[in-house]
Amino acid sequence: MNTDQVKGTLKDAAGKVQQKAGEVVNSPEQQAKGVAKQVEGKTQKAVGDVKEAAKDATK
Repeated sequence: MNTDQVKGTLKDAAGKVQQKAGEVVNSPEQQAKGVAKQVEGKTQKAVGDVKEAAKDATK
C-alpha cells in the first residue's frame, strides 16, 4: 500500500463525514463539498492502485 492509496481512502472517508454533516444541518453546500472530497479521494486512491500495480508488474 502506498501513500496515494492511504491518503485517497482518508479523503473519501472525510468526504462521507462532511456530506452526512451537511445533511444533518441541512447545508447543501457542505453536502456538495463532501461529495467532491469523496470523488477526489477515490481518484487519488485509483492513482495509488495504478502505481502499486505498476510496481508489482516490474517485480
